[in-house]
Amino acid sequence: MKIRESGMPCEDVWNGFFEPDKVLKKLGLNDKVADVADFGCGYGTFTIPAAKMIYGKVYAIDIEPEMIEITEQKAKAENLNNVETVLRDFMSDGSGLEDESVDYVIFANILHVEGPEKLLREAHRILRPNGKVVIIHWNYDQATPRGPPMEIRPTPEKCIEWAISSGFSNPDKYDLKPYHYGIVLIKKSDKINMKLSETLSDLVLRH
Repeated sequence: MKIRESGMPCEDVWNGFFEPDKVLKKLGLNDKVADVADFGCGYGTFTIPAAKMIYGKVYAIDIEPEMIEITEQKAKAENLNNVETVLRDFMSDGSGLEDESVDYVIFANILHVEGPEKLLREAHRILRPNGKVVIIHWNYDQATPRGPPMEIRPTPEKCIEWAISSGFSNPDKYDLKPYHYGIVLIKKSDKINMKLSETLSDLVLRH
Protein backbone atom coordinates (compact mmCIF):
# COMPACT_ATOMS: atom_id res chain seq x y z
CA MET A 1 0.00 0.00 0.00
CA LYS A 2 1.66 3.22 -1.12
CA ILE A 3 1.32 6.34 0.97
CA ARG A 4 -1.14 8.92 -0.29
CA GLU A 5 0.24 11.66 -2.52
CA SER A 6 2.69 13.88 -0.66
CA GLY A 7 4.00 16.10 -3.42
CA MET A 8 7.52 14.68 -3.05
CA PRO A 9 9.75 16.35 -5.67
CA CYS A 10 13.02 15.26 -7.24
CA GLU A 11 15.96 14.87 -4.89
CA ASP A 12 17.70 18.16 -5.70
CA VAL A 13 14.56 20.12 -4.83
CA TRP A 14 13.80 17.93 -1.82
CA ASN A 15 17.22 18.48 -0.28
CA GLY A 16 16.63 22.22 -0.30
CA PHE A 17 13.84 21.90 2.25
CA PHE A 18 15.92 20.42 5.08
CA GLU A 19 19.12 20.62 7.05
CA PRO A 20 18.84 17.00 8.25
CA ASP A 21 21.77 17.07 10.67
CA LYS A 22 20.45 20.14 12.47
CA VAL A 23 16.90 18.80 12.47
CA LEU A 24 17.89 15.46 13.99
CA LYS A 25 20.07 17.07 16.66
CA LYS A 26 17.23 19.44 17.54
CA LEU A 27 14.92 16.44 17.86
CA GLY A 28 17.16 14.63 20.31
CA LEU A 29 19.28 12.29 18.18
CA ASN A 30 22.86 11.91 19.39
CA ASP A 31 25.69 9.44 19.92
CA LYS A 32 23.95 7.94 22.95
CA VAL A 33 21.26 6.45 20.71
CA ALA A 34 21.80 2.88 19.58
CA ASP A 35 19.28 1.90 16.90
CA VAL A 36 16.94 3.87 14.65
CA ALA A 37 14.06 2.98 12.32
CA ASP A 38 13.42 5.41 9.46
CA PHE A 39 9.97 4.74 7.99
CA GLY A 40 9.67 5.82 4.38
CA CYS A 41 13.38 6.56 4.08
CA GLY A 42 13.03 7.99 0.57
CA TYR A 43 16.32 9.40 -0.67
CA GLY A 44 17.99 8.62 2.65
CA THR A 45 17.60 12.25 3.65
CA PHE A 46 17.53 11.40 7.35
CA THR A 47 18.93 7.86 7.18
CA ILE A 48 22.46 8.86 6.21
CA PRO A 49 23.01 11.66 8.77
CA ALA A 50 21.38 9.50 11.47
CA ALA A 51 23.79 6.67 10.71
CA LYS A 52 26.70 9.05 11.24
CA MET A 53 25.36 10.27 14.59
CA ILE A 54 24.44 7.06 16.42
CA TYR A 55 26.49 4.08 17.60
CA GLY A 56 24.05 1.41 16.46
CA LYS A 57 22.15 0.63 13.28
CA VAL A 58 19.63 2.50 11.12
CA TYR A 59 16.85 0.45 9.54
CA ALA A 60 15.84 2.33 6.39
CA ILE A 61 12.39 1.08 5.38
CA ASP A 62 10.63 1.91 2.11
CA ILE A 63 8.18 0.35 -0.32
CA GLU A 64 9.97 1.75 -3.39
CA PRO A 65 12.92 -0.30 -4.74
CA GLU A 66 14.38 2.87 -6.28
CA MET A 67 14.50 4.62 -2.89
CA ILE A 68 16.11 1.58 -1.30
CA GLU A 69 18.76 1.48 -4.03
CA ILE A 70 19.52 5.20 -3.69
CA THR A 71 19.89 4.89 0.10
CA GLU A 72 22.14 1.85 -0.26
CA GLN A 73 24.37 3.69 -2.75
CA LYS A 74 24.69 6.68 -0.44
CA ALA A 75 25.58 4.50 2.53
CA LYS A 76 28.21 2.72 0.47
CA ALA A 77 29.66 6.02 -0.77
CA GLU A 78 29.94 7.24 2.84
CA ASN A 79 31.46 3.92 4.00
CA LEU A 80 28.59 3.45 6.45
CA ASN A 81 28.24 -0.13 7.58
CA ASN A 82 25.38 0.54 9.98
CA VAL A 83 22.59 1.11 7.46
CA GLU A 84 20.27 -1.82 6.83
CA THR A 85 17.72 -1.20 4.08
CA VAL A 86 14.36 -2.93 4.25
CA LEU A 87 12.17 -3.15 1.14
CA ARG A 88 8.74 -3.51 2.69
CA ASP A 89 5.14 -2.34 2.63
CA PHE A 90 5.15 -1.25 6.25
CA MET A 91 1.59 0.06 6.10
CA SER A 92 0.20 -3.38 5.25
CA ASP A 93 2.85 -5.65 6.77
CA GLY A 94 4.45 -3.63 9.57
CA SER A 95 8.17 -2.97 9.86
CA GLY A 96 9.25 -6.58 10.33
CA LEU A 97 11.40 -5.48 13.27
CA GLU A 98 11.31 -7.24 16.62
CA ASP A 99 9.52 -5.93 19.70
CA GLU A 100 11.55 -3.31 21.60
CA SER A 101 14.43 -3.39 19.12
CA VAL A 102 15.10 0.32 18.46
CA ASP A 103 15.50 3.53 20.45
CA TYR A 104 14.33 6.13 17.96
CA VAL A 105 11.73 6.10 15.17
CA ILE A 106 11.53 8.69 12.38
CA PHE A 107 8.29 9.51 10.58
CA ALA A 108 9.21 12.23 8.09
CA ASN A 109 6.33 13.55 5.99
CA ILE A 110 4.31 10.33 6.11
CA LEU A 111 1.62 10.74 8.77
CA HIS A 112 -0.89 11.84 6.14
CA VAL A 113 -1.30 8.09 5.53
CA GLU A 114 -4.65 6.40 5.89
CA GLY A 115 -4.66 4.95 9.39
CA PRO A 116 -1.78 6.90 11.00
CA GLU A 117 -2.50 5.38 14.41
CA LYS A 118 -1.71 1.93 13.03
CA LEU A 119 1.73 3.23 12.07
CA LEU A 120 2.24 4.86 15.46
CA ARG A 121 1.26 1.65 17.24
CA GLU A 122 3.88 -0.17 15.18
CA ALA A 123 6.44 2.40 16.33
CA HIS A 124 5.35 1.84 19.92
CA ARG A 125 5.79 -1.92 19.51
CA ILE A 126 9.35 -1.74 18.19
CA LEU A 127 10.59 0.99 20.53
CA ARG A 128 12.43 0.13 23.70
CA PRO A 129 11.14 1.67 26.95
CA ASN A 130 11.82 5.43 27.00
CA GLY A 131 12.48 5.36 23.26
CA LYS A 132 11.40 8.31 21.13
CA VAL A 133 9.11 8.64 18.15
CA VAL A 134 9.83 11.68 16.01
CA ILE A 135 7.25 13.19 13.68
CA ILE A 136 8.38 15.63 11.00
CA HIS A 137 5.75 17.10 8.70
CA TRP A 138 4.90 20.00 6.46
CA ASN A 139 3.34 22.95 8.25
CA TYR A 140 -0.42 23.07 8.06
CA ASP A 141 -0.20 26.00 5.70
CA GLN A 142 -1.10 26.35 2.03
CA ALA A 143 1.95 28.59 1.55
CA THR A 144 4.38 25.67 1.76
CA PRO A 145 6.00 24.99 -1.63
CA ARG A 146 5.22 21.26 -1.47
CA GLY A 147 3.31 18.80 0.65
CA PRO A 148 0.13 16.74 0.57
CA PRO A 149 -3.27 18.36 -0.07
CA MET A 150 -4.61 20.28 2.90
CA GLU A 151 -7.55 17.90 3.29
CA ILE A 152 -5.18 15.07 4.26
CA ARG A 153 -2.34 17.12 5.78
CA PRO A 154 -2.28 16.65 9.58
CA THR A 155 -1.96 19.47 12.07
CA PRO A 156 0.59 19.12 14.90
CA GLU A 157 -2.30 18.84 17.34
CA LYS A 158 -3.79 15.93 15.42
CA CYS A 159 -0.41 14.13 15.28
CA ILE A 160 -0.04 14.52 19.04
CA GLU A 161 -3.58 13.21 19.57
CA TRP A 162 -2.86 10.14 17.43
CA ALA A 163 0.44 9.49 19.18
CA ILE A 164 -0.99 9.76 22.69
CA SER A 165 -3.83 7.41 21.77
CA SER A 166 -1.15 4.98 20.53
CA GLY A 167 0.63 4.89 23.88
CA PHE A 168 3.09 7.80 23.72
CA SER A 169 3.44 10.71 26.12
CA ASN A 170 5.39 13.90 26.92
CA PRO A 171 5.02 15.61 23.52
CA ASP A 172 7.45 18.38 22.64
CA LYS A 173 6.81 20.48 19.53
CA TYR A 174 9.51 22.22 17.48
CA ASP A 175 9.45 24.77 14.67
CA LEU A 176 11.62 23.39 11.88
CA LYS A 177 11.78 26.46 9.70
CA PRO A 178 10.99 27.27 7.04
CA TYR A 179 8.35 24.70 6.11
CA HIS A 180 8.10 21.96 8.73
CA TYR A 181 7.30 21.20 12.33
CA GLY A 182 8.71 18.45 14.52
CA ILE A 183 7.21 16.55 17.44
CA VAL A 184 9.03 14.24 19.84
CA LEU A 185 7.13 11.82 22.10
CA ILE A 186 8.32 9.13 24.49
CA LYS A 187 7.35 5.52 25.04
CA LYS A 188 7.21 5.22 28.79
CA SER A 189 8.40 1.95 30.28
CA ASP A 190 5.77 -0.56 31.37
CA LYS A 191 7.09 -0.33 34.93
CA ILE A 192 6.42 3.41 35.00
CA ASN A 193 2.96 2.95 33.51
CA MET A 194 2.23 0.19 36.04
CA LYS A 195 3.37 2.42 38.91
CA LEU A 196 1.14 5.25 37.69
CA SER A 197 -1.80 2.86 37.45
CA GLU A 198 -1.15 1.61 40.98
CA THR A 199 -0.95 5.17 42.27
CA LEU A 200 -4.22 6.09 40.62
CA SER A 201 -5.86 2.96 42.01
CA ASP A 202 -4.66 3.83 45.52
CA LEU A 203 -6.08 7.33 45.21
CA VAL A 204 -9.43 5.96 44.08
CA LEU A 205 -9.54 3.45 46.97
CA ARG A 206 -8.72 6.15 49.54
CA HIS A 207 -11.67 8.17 48.37
